[in-house]
Amino acid sequence: MKMLALLPLPLLLSGCVVGTVARTAVDVATLPVKAASAGVDAMTTSQSEADEKRGRQLRKEDERRGREARRMADRCRRGDALPTDVCGAVPQSY
Repeated sequence: MKMLALLPLPLLLSGCVVGTVARTAVDVATLPVKAASAGVDAMTTSQSEADEKRGRQLRKEDERRGREARRMADRCRRGDALPTDVCGAVPQSY
C-alpha cells in the first residue's frame, strides 16, 4: 500500500520542477528586455533633467540681462552713463 502511495509522488514533483524551469526560462528570456527598457528610462530621465537645467540657466541669463538693461537705462536718464552704455537706444522720459 505504501508503494502505491509513493508512485504518484515523482509525477507531482516533476510538475513543480518543470514549472520552475519554465518560469526560470521566461525570466532569463525577458531579462535583456527589462534591462534595455531600464536603460532607456535612465537616458530619458537624464535628458529631461538636462533640459530643465538648461532652461533654468537661460532664464537666469535673461533675468541678468534685464537687470543690466534697467540699470543702464537709469544711468542714462540720470546722466551718469558709463562709456560702455548705449544711451541713444534708451527712450528718454520727460
